Amino acid sequence: MTYTPPDVWTWDAESGGTFAKTNRPVAGATHDAPLPRGDHPYQLHSLATPNGVKVTVLFEELLEAGHDAEYDAWPIDIGEGAQFGSGFVEINPNSKIPALLDLTGPEPVRVFESAAIMLHLAERHDAFLGGPRPEMLSWLFWQMGSAPFLGGGFGHFYAYAPEKYEYPINRYAMETKRQLDVLNRHLADHEWMAGSYSIADMAIWAWYGQLCLGRLYDAAEFLSVQEYEHVVEWAKRIDARPAVLRGRKVNRISGDDETMKLPERHSAADFD
Repeated sequence: MTYTPPDVWTWDAESGGTFAKTNRPVAGATHDAPLPRGDHPYQLHSLATPNGVKVTVLFEELLEAGHDAEYDAWPIDIGEGAQFGSGFVEINPNSKIPALLDLTGPEPVRVFESAAIMLHLAERHDAFLGGPRPEMLSWLFWQMGSAPFLGGGFGHFYAYAPEKYEYPINRYAMETKRQLDVLNRHLADHEWMAGSYSIADMAIWAWYGQLCLGRLYDAAEFLSVQEYEHVVEWAKRIDARPAVLRGRKVNRISGDDETMKLPERHSAADFD
């Protein structure tokens, strides 16, 4: 059936499909909900989506490398609208996870957007910055610009939209495969995205690596991810890192595997 847009668009809260509660056409808080605060200098409020996993993997990599980066991680249940609570909106006016409160200085500093959090932490600890710097930054921001086509585009229409529509699935599948080919060509003669293992690898892996490992949208066969052999090999190397496994668990509140769920993280002992 052909859709004819109205002269003026109006929001229908029931038309959002699986994620109807996670978005709305206005910003700001919907309810009063102060955020909890733990004992560590970093307070992370997040969920184990790919964007959340980027940051928890970095935290665990920093700790494994011996950096003083202890953190408390608190879950934000976006399915229930927790991102619209007053406390969360104070540290992220965009109401998207993840968001960080940095208490290492004399005044609290808020940081939102996953790449901004990763760059903030990597620079503060002078770690996982890769090299040369412009190459690392280029790939980090490539991920930020590209992943919406994979997540909000392909993932939404392939896995979550109320009905399957051929045109958007074809459109975003084509773009996702083009992006995988970009990565595959680069990784054919590079071990890492930018010189050495860096935040660019972590950020890209959270989306494209997990896609190639069969963890996103149950779409590995549909997208023929085995064609991108260099991406798959790179993804497996990152996946085997102990810090990455720990990072995947933090703030995970759903899924059938109970061993992969750690809704809150306050110390290394929580993984036991």
